Amino acid sequence: MPEPYRVGVLNDLATGPGGPADDPVDLLRLPVDELLDAGRLDRDVEFVPAYGLGLPEGTAAAVERAYARLVDDDVLLVVGPAIGDNALVVTPLAERHRLPTINWAGTERGRGEYMFHLQVGSHEDESLVIARHLAEVGARRVGVVHDRSPIGRRHLQFLQDEADVLGLRLSGTAGIAVTADDATAEVGAVLGGADAVVYLGLGLAAPPVARAVTASGFAGPRVMNTCGLRGYAPEFARIIDGWVYVDMHSDGNATLAALRRRLGPRDRPGFSVAYQYDMGRLVAEGLARAPERTRDGVRDGLEAVKWLPAAQGHDGTLLGFGHRDRGALHGRYLVLRQWRDGVSVEL
Repeated sequence: MPEPYRVGVLNDLATGPGGPADDPVDLLRLPVDELLDAGRLDRDVEFVPAYGLGLPEGTAAAVERAYARLVDDDVLLVVGPAIGDNALVVTPLAERHRLPTINWAGTERGRGEYMFHLQVGSHEDESLVIARHLAEVGARRVGVVHDRSPIGRRHLQFLQDEADVLGLRLSGTAGIAVTADDATAEVGAVLGGADAVVYLGLGLAAPPVARAVTASGFAGPRVMNTCGLRGYAPEFARIIDGWVYVDMHSDGNATLAALRRRLGPRDRPGFSVAYQYDMGRLVAEGLARAPERTRDGVRDGLEAVKWLPAAQGHDGTLLGFGHRDRGALHGRYLVLRQWRDGVSVEL
């Protein structure tokens, strides 16, 4: 029996989808088993876990140590991390060790020769989608609360740029601590004269922002970035009820619908089955297409993955990479949804 391909799974999350209690290995295996059955993989794949609680609740050092363990464990490929701040930490490490890595964070800056990127949201693209939505619903003056972090500041930059194009005015902006538990002052600072309010960040501060907006009696449009995905936790959904947010799955995606039928009782609500399956396909196809069983070979194999129908995004979204192309999702991969009475409704 030949030695299996070893693929590291770098987990930088504390809780929730992809966290220690919910590693995505189960659905990563599904595309691997498909290619094994088809004879396109000549050996099994062993997933090697490494956990380090990363930013903002943990440290960059913990992520660095977890990645170093995978380097030493002779893996050919790494999946992770999930948080944009930690993708920025790992990107130079992937380059230094020449180890192909696919992060599933939101920052396009988490890309390089060896760092590939399966977008779960986008610090850059989401803000354009949000600005265009606000323009469509007639908003003109937008108050923005954003995390004081690389994530929040990047979102704000691109929201401002698109607002300038569309004739929107950011009437007030306020930074907030990533782990803040009260946002009364920040929300109060941005609502004066605003006809819409936006929160941009990782989402730990989203509940206090939403509570402060509700307490103010503000009745205009309320929008947040993909941190609204945290609403798949019922208590979170209750707090952000009525907020529009950016999601990664569409009810009309035929690839996702077929996957859900296959999963049956293993299916679960929300976006997680979509990105896990898409990640598994990138892993399996990258290994199958590698011209040699080396880290450089796997990098070349990932570059050869083209035009796979993605489970994420609107129907027709495509999955793949290319020479100097490290963003996996192509097309309309961001989906606007709204939380209504604990249910995510596509707009």
